[in-house]
Amino acid sequence: MMNNQPYKAVIFDVFGTLIEIKNSQSPYKKMMKWLKQQGRKPQPNDAAMIMSLDGDFETIASYFGYQLPVSLLAEMNTALQHDLEHMHAFEDSIPMLIELKKLGYKLAICSNAATPYGIQAQHLLPPLDAYAWSFKVGFNKPDPTIYQHFLNQLECQPNEVLFIGDTQIADVDGPQKLGMAARLIDRKNGENLFDVLKPFFKNKNHFLS
Repeated sequence: MMNNQPYKAVIFDVFGTLIEIKNSQSPYKKMMKWLKQQGRKPQPNDAAMIMSLDGDFETIASYFGYQLPVSLLAEMNTALQHDLEHMHAFEDSIPMLIELKKLGYKLAICSNAATPYGIQAQHLLPPLDAYAWSFKVGFNKPDPTIYQHFLNQLECQPNEVLFIGDTQIADVDGPQKLGMAARLIDRKNGENLFDVLKPFFKNKNHFLS
């Protein structure tokens, strides 16, 4: 979807868009597997619940009504440390963010993420104008509340915003329902941010033209 008005802001999903985790050990999946072994029936919104709670493993487990055994907690912390150490920005992410900022665009990230992943990701990326982390907002994409969070911070109207992400429902369908332009990025097939952004800014007289 193209927009005849000039964009004022570009919003990015984080994981799979700006940042990747090599061989993720998925510690929260370990916890959910253990909970299932205790007799708890998995719920469709379990993953969303984990990403909307601001807390550590014990806090999240207690929300579900359980106390984690010491051995499992140690295993999860080891898996988490692995993921944080193997988290890095895609080669084009930081240069693109810096260039867009120089060109005068407001920049934000909007991500469904558990607390430690969001904190580490924010350390890896340059300072931006707004942040809509699910664990801070208390809602996950595609709930309109999380999109409205960064719109309010940026003081932008939806039609002034371009959203980039790697998930159809969360990063395209959700933003478009509010009136934003949105585009998928396919990192798995080698697509980069330049590929995605160029069509939207082809009339601009700068490096994207």
